[in-house]
Amino acid sequence: MKGILLVSDHKSFKQELSTILSFLGETFHACSSDEFESVTNSKAESVPDAVIFNCQSMDSIIPIIPAMPETAFICIGSQENADHFPKNIVCHLVQPVTYPALTQALHRCQEYTSQHPARQAGTVPTMMLFRSLVGKSKQIQHVRHLVEQVAPTDASVIILGESGTGKEVVARNVHYLSKRQSGPFIPLNCGAIPGELLESELFGHEKGAFTGAVSARKGRFELAEGGTLFLDEIGDMPLQMQVKLLRVLQERTYERIGGSKPIKCNVRIIAATHRNLETMIEEDKFREDLYYRLNVFPIISPALKERKDDIPLLLQELMSRLTKDGAPGLRFTEQALSSLMEHSWPGNVRELSNLVERLTILNPGQIVDVTDLPEKYQHGDFSEYQPEYPEEVLEREAFNTLFAESAADEIEENHELISQVGSGAAQSSHLPDEGVNLKEYLSDLETSMITQALEQTEWVVARAADKLGMRRTTLVEKMRKYDIAKDKP
Repeated sequence: MKGILLVSDHKSFKQELSTILSFLGETFHACSSDEFESVTNSKAESVPDAVIFNCQSMDSIIPIIPAMPETAFICIGSQENADHFPKNIVCHLVQPVTYPALTQALHRCQEYTSQHPARQAGTVPTMMLFRSLVGKSKQIQHVRHLVEQVAPTDASVIILGESGTGKEVVARNVHYLSKRQSGPFIPLNCGAIPGELLESELFGHEKGAFTGAVSARKGRFELAEGGTLFLDEIGDMPLQMQVKLLRVLQERTYERIGGSKPIKCNVRIIAATHRNLETMIEEDKFREDLYYRLNVFPIISPALKERKDDIPLLLQELMSRLTKDGAPGLRFTEQALSSLMEHSWPGNVRELSNLVERLTILNPGQIVDVTDLPEKYQHGDFSEYQPEYPEEVLEREAFNTLFAESAADEIEENHELISQVGSGAAQSSHLPDEGVNLKEYLSDLETSMITQALEQTEWVVARAADKLGMRRTTLVEKMRKYDIAKDKP
């Protein structure tokens, strides 16, 4: 919205609503009912997108509302005879005004503006989202407590949890709260690299160590020296690599592929996986000794469905990062938040961030209600608000559409006729030396063709229109234009 106009002659009403609107972060301007009257004479770009007024000012405001059909109004106070009010009064609220009620009312104003027949939707650029370790649930508070406890030590940490729960976020928090925070944080997804290349990726190689090794290359252990190496999806690491990783954890030394010089290792290991490693040990797919080396300090990253009360805070964090990137933020109604909190979230926080990115593209800088959410995120009982517009708005848009279609059809038909006539004329005759009045020539030819079509169809206009390849209404207009009638010669 460009801005909200708050209209009232009562100081206490202005103060109450100004406080709520400021809390919502809305742009608004307060004025008296006498000052409001001048808004209708202002330039179009200065007209507000929404107007809030109280019932005490109704007598002076109601007569002006029909002259502002593009603007949505919110009436606060008495609702007597509300059915007879102009349709662009989209909501009636009672005092005292609450935050949820006003948010819902502002969403109606937003819908009135966005769905208006004369409105064209805007766009918003896409951007990347990041996820953070936020929330007030017991589960996430426990995770933060564990992070704070283990971060100052050098103990190996393993983070367990479903995909998309933010295991790397936990790992980064451990690193940035540790004494190694000035060192590098090097992530490696063990499941994204083929087993035959994983050893070189971890330990590096010397020049000529294998075909294609045209130069020496540092591995992730060397790059992470003095810092933290984050091994994501450790459960996907091949067994032969698990043996080599275990030796590094025990000896704190390693060698590059093709090298013979031991390299000391001063790296903290943080591992993560969505797999059940204990089950994999029973199936001989993961080494038990490596498991206990890594499982010094386990942290379980909870699924989003286990901490749904954190969704409002997660949304706030995701949207604050959007605004820092220069994108317009989003706000959610109480109904939308309740619906999101009922969703099962199989994709966890990653799914939530993707949804926020999608909503930002579709509803830039707007208030999102449950009806704005994708269908699978709509839960509970709710009714969709459909704006009603003053008759003059609907009639004007209907006439504009009708005239635009008629003009387009006539232009297309004239072009086809001229093309046909030009083709026939080129085949049948040549341009006389003395020239010709093309307009009269085409009019006469068109009149002749229409008359012939009518005579061949016994003056049945619909059949003649089909024969000429035009609409019946268009043919009637041309008969009126050329004064063609059955009884006339």
